[in-house]
Amino acid sequence: MTFRPIMIAAATAIVALPLGAFIGAQARAQSAETYQYLDLFGEVLELVKANYVEEVDDKELIESAINGMLTSLDPHSSFLGADSFQDMQVQTKGEFGGLGIEVTMENGFVKVVSPIDDTPAFRAGVKAGDFITHLDGEPVLGLTLSDAVERMRGKVGDPLDITVRREGRDPFDITIVRDVIKIRSVRHRIEGDVGYLRVTTFNEQTTPGVLKGVEEIRAEVGDGLKGFILDLRNNPGGLLDEAVGVSDAFLEQGEIVSTRSEQQPEEAQRFNAQAGDVTDGLPLVVIINGGSASASEIVAGALQDHRRAIVLGEKSFGKGSVQTIRPVRNRSAVRLTTQYYYTPSGRSIQQKGIEPDIEVEPATINLAETGPGRSEADLRGSLENPDEAAPANDNAEDAEAEAEEPQDYQLSRALDLLRGLSLYRDRVVAN
Repeated sequence: MTFRPIMIAAATAIVALPLGAFIGAQARAQSAETYQYLDLFGEVLELVKANYVEEVDDKELIESAINGMLTSLDPHSSFLGADSFQDMQVQTKGEFGGLGIEVTMENGFVKVVSPIDDTPAFRAGVKAGDFITHLDGEPVLGLTLSDAVERMRGKVGDPLDITVRREGRDPFDITIVRDVIKIRSVRHRIEGDVGYLRVTTFNEQTTPGVLKGVEEIRAEVGDGLKGFILDLRNNPGGLLDEAVGVSDAFLEQGEIVSTRSEQQPEEAQRFNAQAGDVTDGLPLVVIINGGSASASEIVAGALQDHRRAIVLGEKSFGKGSVQTIRPVRNRSAVRLTTQYYYTPSGRSIQQKGIEPDIEVEPATINLAETGPGRSEADLRGSLENPDEAAPANDNAEDAEAEAEEPQDYQLSRALDLLRGLSLYRDRVVAN
């Protein structure tokens, strides 16, 4: 019984010797080939410097070459020069200069992942899914993402004309005035008996903002609170730690997200929730759309997989990769895609997105123009209500004022759903 495995082990060891030698030889050949290509790069660099029609700057050439190498990998890897790296660091703290849009590159054009609430781009009407084809009349085609972003930056108060392609429309121009973008990542308000939390991005202020919002809503509404709506529409993402923190706020236990890489399996990570749901289990509805990306999808996926929330809206963007910022020399940095992330059920949403539990397309609710309605109160000589003798049209002005402002259809559906969940929950508890 013991003889067989020993023989198998011995045979394996014998085969491994020439295999290891072969792998070593292959690695040496690859290394030699790499050095040949590096020599080729130096040769081309010298050729450009000596023969290009205009004088070129060594620093710009080499940085462009590095950026070209990185952007050829995927749309989210890039080189950050000293200025870009500093801007990125400021942005994660919640304040930076620019237009107020999160962008990526697709088919050679700049694609808007999401406009950020209350920014120049948002107010100018830029929408998620828009393609920017020209900047001040100059075509974007041929630029790297970093180049395009650099051209969109500029002095506060200076205008920028962008040409936009939007599905169902001819190309059109939008003028946006650059401004200092101050990101208030979390806003909250009360919708009757429901708490509403709007998260616009995931920066260092997000988790504290959500916790504060929940606390203030609960203090104001009290025991009559039916639940919470977490609005992640047009949220382009941000810091992984903040996505974990926001998810943890609503979960009692379990995995939130895992990250892993085929290249470095030992670097895999799992992030788990700590005990304590800040809402004490009140019903939760999450709203997403095509502008919800990255960290937003981590939160929606975690709460959906744990059946802690019902996800309503439209399919999300589908960015299921993690970028790591690694500082390099000269105060620069490399943004490199290092891992994929997976929801608690083990699904990758790369290019697939989060499918909502209830699909609701955006729309507006307007009062139907059906003419004046008639009721008993409109009949000549109708008797007044003995309990309340009030004019029949007391609320007419209020109704007209309410009808003038279009309502958010997805939010209205979320509110109806949440109140239904709360009612069902109360009845189950009562029984």
